[in-house]
Amino acid sequence: MKLETFPARGVARDDLLPGLQVTHFRKRAIIAYMLEPEGVSIVGVFYGGQDYEAALASDDDE
Repeated sequence: MKLETFPARGVARDDLLPGLQVTHFRKRAIIAYMLEPEGVSIVGVFYGGQDYEAALASDDDE
């Protein structure tokens, strides 16, 4: 299932960043993205045991 076909399939994570969605990709990665009127904007791709929550929270603090 392509992200461009079903962009709202992710889980809303407004607790990390307003408007943020996350979804899994091939059981190996997490894609963090924002829904935009013209499509999606990828915020980050996180692999394996990376702590995407901490990474996104630290980006918000800067």
